Amino acid sequence: MALLIDAPRWPAHGTLFCHLVSDTSLDELFDFADRLALPMRAFDHDHYDVPQERHDELVAAGALAVPSPELVRRLVASGLRVRRRQRTPKRAEVLPGLVAAWDRLLPGRSELGADLLRRWQEPLRHYHDVRHLWQVLGALRQLSGGGPARPVALAAWFHDAVYEGVAGADEEASALLAEEVLPAAGVAHDEVDEVARLVRLTAGHSPSPDDVAGIQLVDADLSILGQLPGRYHVYARDVRLEYPQYSDQDFANGRLRVLDTLLARPSLYASAAAREAWAGQAARNLVSERRRWLRFATSKWVQ
Repeated sequence: MALLIDAPRWPAHGTLFCHLVSDTSLDELFDFADRLALPMRAFDHDHYDVPQERHDELVAAGALAVPSPELVRRLVASGLRVRRRQRTPKRAEVLPGLVAAWDRLLPGRSELGADLLRRWQEPLRHYHDVRHLWQVLGALRQLSGGGPARPVALAAWFHDAVYEGVAGADEEASALLAEEVLPAAGVAHDEVDEVARLVRLTAGHSPSPDDVAGIQLVDADLSILGQLPGRYHVYARDVRLEYPQYSDQDFANGRLRVLDTLLARPSLYASAAAREAWAGQAARNLVSERRRWLRFATSKWVQ
């Protein structure tokens, strides 16, 4: 059982890169990476991309230098390898499907769909971007057994359409946007009201037990929590990147409050389908991320 690093062979950004992995656990990988101050953005599902100038330093710190085929073999054997189809998709990969989904949802209103997609692609977004929208729409299809009702689908499109990183205010601004633009797109006022209500629910993620539409949207919004560990930790990485103004220690204190709130809930998901699909893995993922941020909050890895 070891931390493994291969030789720098992959060119990018004017240098060569190698890969750092653990054949034991992601917790071990994160512990080592944080201790050596590897940037969080360098994590990619099951490995860190490391520039060649740091290779010898990581070996001296305890990483075992091995040939690339051995690194891959041991990563696969550990069960930590994340296959291509399991990874967070690239932004460009989801855009054609989103355009098609919008055209089915509101035919003839492509200009509104284009404006929403422009919002979802704002440069400061790392997690709350088109890939999150794609994830939520896919989860809604899974939970609804095919396709959600139109107000639920529209609420998915609007729920993070305004995103400044301010919890509560973002959801309110997104609901107001829906109330402003949907009537002009030919959506009836009662349906607009329902869309806005659902968007506002995503601020607290606490729909009432009889709110079928609200449960679908909220469970879909939280579906990322129950993905396989490598993909979950890419989500956690991207959330961190959305708050560059905070030090790791300050971010850790805020993030721990979020994680503790989620872990204290009697159930993360309101529907039986979501609990079956994601609840067990979500609890393990949240505990793993909490362990990592607790180290930063207690100053262990503050440089």
